[in-house]
Amino acid sequence: MSKQGAGPERVFITGASSGLGAALAAEYAAQGATLGLLARRSAMLDQLIATLPNPERHRAYAVDVRDHAAIAAAAQAFMAHAGGIDVVIANAGISVGTLTEFAEDIPVFEAVIATNVVATAATFAPFIPAMKAQRTPARLVGIGSVAGIRGLPGAEAYSASKAAVISYCESLRLELKPYGIRVVTLCPGYIDTPMTQVNPYPMPFLMAPARFAAKAARTIAAGSSYKVIPWQMGVVAKLLRMLPNPLYDLAFAKAPHKPRKAAP
Repeated sequence: MSKQGAGPERVFITGASSGLGAALAAEYAAQGATLGLLARRSAMLDQLIATLPNPERHRAYAVDVRDHAAIAAAAQAFMAHAGGIDVVIANAGISVGTLTEFAEDIPVFEAVIATNVVATAATFAPFIPAMKAQRTPARLVGIGSVAGIRGLPGAEAYSASKAAVISYCESLRLELKPYGIRVVTLCPGYIDTPMTQVNPYPMPFLMAPARFAAKAARTIAAGSSYKVIPWQMGVVAKLLRMLPNPLYDLAFAKAPHKPRKAAP
């Protein structure tokens, strides 16, 4: 963490070209951090970096998170540039409707799991040995979702992937605790990003990305193990956990579906 105590010095973020990733980049850059920003779209990363304070400090990596070797290479390049690592945020993700009855949705399901779950582990993996060797406070941050608390109709792949991220981060948290490495699980509710702007239904407690990023950064700095943002959705999540299956089915069986589309 920062020697001045104002925030982390070296932060690596995937899915950084837009949405939550770009908002988190802006938040940490404003704190004076050095950033490694990874996403598939090189031009958007360059445009983002040009808007940030101290753009010369930051590095862009045009990588698909499903390319695990390329993630590892980017991680090593960033740590060599920054002299280590303080925070890694595995933010890259796909949110799309899926229905198992359609054969064409199976490749979409695979892409969602590969991007949201497997790539989270692939993002963390190259940083863990360095974090252990540094012997300084460090954070690994997984992005879950309220959609991972209970399965939502029409979002089979997305709900399954986010439930997996939540459980995976819990396992990793226990494994890394002896080394002083904190694993933080963030579960966003509805945040006003391109990912949610396609939703054809009302989104309660919709939050601006910059506000989410500020709250997320404070949660990460505190090393909290799990947090739902905004807090109102945290209350909803707790209630959903407690609902017996018959009541949950009654309440959500006819919930509106997120649009389906082809695998990216």
